Amino acid sequence: MALSNRDRARLSLGIQAAIFAGVVVVLIIIIDWAAVQRSFFNLEPVMAMFPEVITVGLWNTVRYTFFGFIFGLIGGTVLALMRIASFPVYRWIATIYIEFFRGIPAILVFIALGFGASLAFGLNLSTLQTASTALAIVGAAYIAETIRAGLQAVPKGQMEAARALGMPAWRAMVTIQIPQAFRIVLPPLTNEAILLTKDSSLIFVVGMAGSAAELTKMGRDGITMYQAGMTPLVVAGICYLIITVPLSILARRMEERSPARSSRKRQKKATASPVTSGVA
Repeated sequence: MALSNRDRARLSLGIQAAIFAGVVVVLIIIIDWAAVQRSFFNLEPVMAMFPEVITVGLWNTVRYTFFGFIFGLIGGTVLALMRIASFPVYRWIATIYIEFFRGIPAILVFIALGFGASLAFGLNLSTLQTASTALAIVGAAYIAETIRAGLQAVPKGQMEAARALGMPAWRAMVTIQIPQAFRIVLPPLTNEAILLTKDSSLIFVVGMAGSAAELTKMGRDGITMYQAGMTPLVVAGICYLIITVPLSILARRMEERSPARSSRKRQKKATASPVTSGVA
């Protein structure tokens, strides 16, 4: 007897579940869980990391990310406006900047500011200044493309209507196009904040004082200080999740409420309504 599509789907799902359960059982049997506990969850030695891992490491990570994102957002907005400007020189400058800093590893920017700035210009930047500036330089290149896409997603008719009413181009841009663009790009901007949070770990390559340490440095130093295997890095990773998971949830919520998704839902309802009426 031939199986229906639904029966085949159920059979396939059952086979996959059985294979998964078998793999889990095998792993439970063959893994040395005592060694795993000693290497990754040896909490007693690393309790000495608290509360500094929160009050110093987590706090510094948040500070570096916050200032890097704010200045990156300002720079990205300027670059996005330059990318869509009618003056070609502005477009060339913005394009070169964006392509350059999107094309090189972020760690090079950290090294250049941490070591090259003092050698070339005699600047002695603090850890906060180095981290925030490096994150802002790199973040601006990515944020610019996100904001540019948002600006171009705003219907042109709104700007044309504002100009027809006698509103100057700059005022129409500031009061109509930019606010709507930011509403559109809020979810991807939140994802950029998550990426900058993780990139803040690169500051450890330039060295820092203990009071300026962020989570990655504290985790790396904890491996040698506490002889607790990889547990200090696990603690640092959990602290990163304290920052990134809420931001990920916020991004999904904003994406669900975004104008684009709301318009798609309305279109689906409008398309389904005639079908429903016809069936009735």
